[in-house]
Amino acid sequence: MAASDETPSAKRWLPLEANPDVMNQFLWGLGLPEHEAECCDVYGLDGELLEMVPKPVLAVLFLYPITAQSEEERMMQANEKREPKGRVYFLKQTVGNACGTIGLLHAVGNITSEIKLVEESYLDRFFKSTATMDPLERAAFLEKDREMEVAHSVAATGGETEASDNVDTHFICFSCVEGELYELDGRKSGPISHGPSSPNSLLQDAAKVIQGMIQKNPDSLNFNVIAVSKKSGGFP
Repeated sequence: MAASDETPSAKRWLPLEANPDVMNQFLWGLGLPEHEAECCDVYGLDGELLEMVPKPVLAVLFLYPITAQSEEERMMQANEKREPKGRVYFLKQTVGNACGTIGLLHAVGNITSEIKLVEESYLDRFFKSTATMDPLERAAFLEKDREMEVAHSVAATGGETEASDNVDTHFICFSCVEGELYELDGRKSGPISHGPSSPNSLLQDAAKVIQGMIQKNPDSLNFNVIAVSKKSGGFP
């Protein structure tokens, strides 16, 4: 599967495939140590299948179809004033088809206290450079970032499906920050809180929200869930 957005932009990238292997090579190449964390498929949202996902889960990525229903909800939420709360790392999406990369940046940006990025790697420099920026400034920074554009292009053409910028699906991220579950969607005006959560219940809490979103689009099967899990027994 691929990922898209419909935000007008002078710049468009090829969409990133919802493929854990592609995402792992992408993140590991940018400075997320391979022994620290990895992306894993979530094969279903019932309790038994969720238990199969490697723990602890640090973030959850969700790919869903852009429909009239989802767009109506997004426009309603856009009218609400939303400022990032607490220490939530959030950036807006201004580059077409960049939602997969932005979802991964949201995932890593909110777990920098849980993992140790490679010193002076791309991700280490990106988060240090954008730490004090607002979401639109971060978006502008990413849009001009040639290094990320090249890395994204390599990852986007490394999947199992032929890369095309004509897609109708979109990636978002769920993270637990300071005891709350946040939906992080670069096409929306800010982080959306879905109530109390914890690192131990993040996957189950995100699954409940995702199930609600799926139920609103009963005619579509174009969904994909990927967890970012911390590796156990890695090197210190």
